[in-house]
Amino acid sequence: MPTPTESGYAPVNGVEVYYAVYGTGEPLVLLHGGLMTIESFGPVLTALAEGRQVIGVELQAHGHTLPFDRPMTWEAMATDIAELIGYLGHEKADIMGYSLGAGVALRTAIDHPEVVDRLVAVSTPYAFSGWHDYNREGMQAMGPELAEGMMASPIYQAYEEVAPDSDNFPRLLEQMGGFIGNDYDWSGEVGDISAPTLLVYADYDAVKIAHAAAFFELLGGGQADAGWDGSGMTPNRFAVIHSATHYNIGADPRLAETVIPFLDAEN
Repeated sequence: MPTPTESGYAPVNGVEVYYAVYGTGEPLVLLHGGLMTIESFGPVLTALAEGRQVIGVELQAHGHTLPFDRPMTWEAMATDIAELIGYLGHEKADIMGYSLGAGVALRTAIDHPEVVDRLVAVSTPYAFSGWHDYNREGMQAMGPELAEGMMASPIYQAYEEVAPDSDNFPRLLEQMGGFIGNDYDWSGEVGDISAPTLLVYADYDAVKIAHAAAFFELLGGGQADAGWDGSGMTPNRFAVIHSATHYNIGADPRLAETVIPFLDAEN
């Protein structure tokens, strides 16, 4: 992990959200997965920061950011991100999220399209039904009663290293449990996303691969042969990283290798 050039709390949307800035260049907001921190991206963040300004953000109740006295929702966290982009002095930014963070990135592109340049969504569905049964059941079972059993886990240890008060860990699980297992379906909205979008999945993801392909089709991709010259392509792209899972794709160096050319493209 590189050393951040700047870090602090952004007063946005009536709360204070932690961010850390790495590298220089065009801005890229980077959003972690559920129960994780900025550091969970590891070599992916390092590679991304070699050519751009990466703004790592820790979402509500995660890492340095406190569990606010508000329900955790996709919409609230998306507004946090939209306002943070403006707070840091940018009119627009690329946004890349993984799992939970990808859901927040998607909602930001849907609800606040004016602040999103390019969008990268890694290992996330457009509807709750897109997760495999095992994963849906796990999300629906999440709650504060799991905290004690997780104290020896790498997830808790990473949280403890950076949280202002590690006693808030049960509140993180409580707030996540209050919304992450709820049903949703954004199929009627994702087709309206105006930002060029890259969807990335593991071949053995927690998201059903058929759902991932349907997501790409909702974005207008893969519905016809693009032709010998590629003129039939939309600005959107779809990628599958082989021999990967939902749990390791976020720190897989191949993720950065997949994402960087898309972010660097001119159209």
